[in-house]
Amino acid sequence: GDARVRGQTGVLSERRGSYPFIDFRLLNNTTLSGEIGTKKKVKRLLSFQRYFHASRLLRGIVPQASLYLLDEDYLGQARVRWVSRSPFLLIIFQRSCSFLLLGNSLVTLLCHLFNVHGLIHHFQLDMVTLHRFLVMVQEDYHSQNPYHNAVHAADVTQAMHCYLREPKLANFLTPSDIMLGLLAAAAHDVDHPGVNQPFLIKTKHHLASLYQNVSVLENHHWRSTIGMLRESRLLAHLPKEVTQDIEQQLGSLILATDINRQNEFLIRLKSHLDNQDLRLEDAQDRHFMLQIALKCADICNPCRLWDLSKQWSERVCEEFYRQGDLEQKFELEISPLCNQQKDTIPSIQIGFMTYIVEPLFERWAQFTGDTPLSENMLNHLRRNKAKWRSLLHKQHSSSRSNDHSGQVTGSQEQTLNEEETP
Repeated sequence: GDARVRGQTGVLSERRGSYPFIDFRLLNNTTLSGEIGTKKKVKRLLSFQRYFHASRLLRGIVPQASLYLLDEDYLGQARVRWVSRSPFLLIIFQRSCSFLLLGNSLVTLLCHLFNVHGLIHHFQLDMVTLHRFLVMVQEDYHSQNPYHNAVHAADVTQAMHCYLREPKLANFLTPSDIMLGLLAAAAHDVDHPGVNQPFLIKTKHHLASLYQNVSVLENHHWRSTIGMLRESRLLAHLPKEVTQDIEQQLGSLILATDINRQNEFLIRLKSHLDNQDLRLEDAQDRHFMLQIALKCADICNPCRLWDLSKQWSERVCEEFYRQGDLEQKFELEISPLCNQQKDTIPSIQIGFMTYIVEPLFERWAQFTGDTPLSENMLNHLRRNKAKWRSLLHKQHSSSRSNDHSGQVTGSQEQTLNEEETP
């Protein structure tokens, strides 16, 4: 039902006497905030501290002491199960909940995948240092976000792993390519505030000013990741030129997830495929396809089985609606897709699938050569879109019957599930 924010304590404050901005430390203080004590706040470190730390290191100033504080070991809290029906589906279970919940999912998954791909041995990584870095990444995600949290990062990382195994790509990938792909997937939304770029720009947030209103969130995710890499010293044993190249390529991958650049990448991919001029022996072409793979992984939820896809859809829309509630509260223009009274979940999802997901995954299937995974994803996508259309039709019918709730009843959804199998 109601996805509106409960107990929201975000505040508006004056910045240099000009335009008000949102304090995001308070923005995310929901009813769960009482669970986050002083130790948690110190342990997480503010995003500005991460950026400042990276900036100091960029200038060659090495801190006298590490900013890292030893984290508790959450091993065993969450377990990962690969669904037997498809290697593409990842479900993370905790005893108390049937849906995806935060635990140690991202850390556990990345440690497993680094081992599976032989990256620990190849790059001579220290397991304690790797674990420390991954805990930093996981804890810099906001558990209060319905969608942009560490479970989303784990979900994208697992999808990326599957895409890296597609034969057309896997046959050419180097260990560096694989490590970059997995790291970029894990950190691509780190420290996401739960609001979008237009919100940051119109509230004159300091990140918008810092990155001059261009790929604001993506630049922040990248720079935060660099700060954590350097703070953890995960790659400190590698030659300087190697680590610099890794940092730059991580930036290129994470920046590719900016949805505003969708057409740019789609046009380029279409050109390569139509001209058949992709040369994956070339590092530049491999990197481009890693960008495409990460973009696919980031938006692949509509390509999953209905039950899982639907839950992710509801969560991302809840996050949109929370932003809309904030905008309404502070008398700002409500952003597109964020008005719960006008923007229904089915209409949002149908538009997203039609204009963003379908064009990209059709080209991805063309690249992979219609593998079983690609075919399954497109089949799920089409079925899910048909289901959302049916739900939208039922909403319209209900609205014409003077039911203005905008919600699909449980009986309606049960009927739909009986009519169409996922």
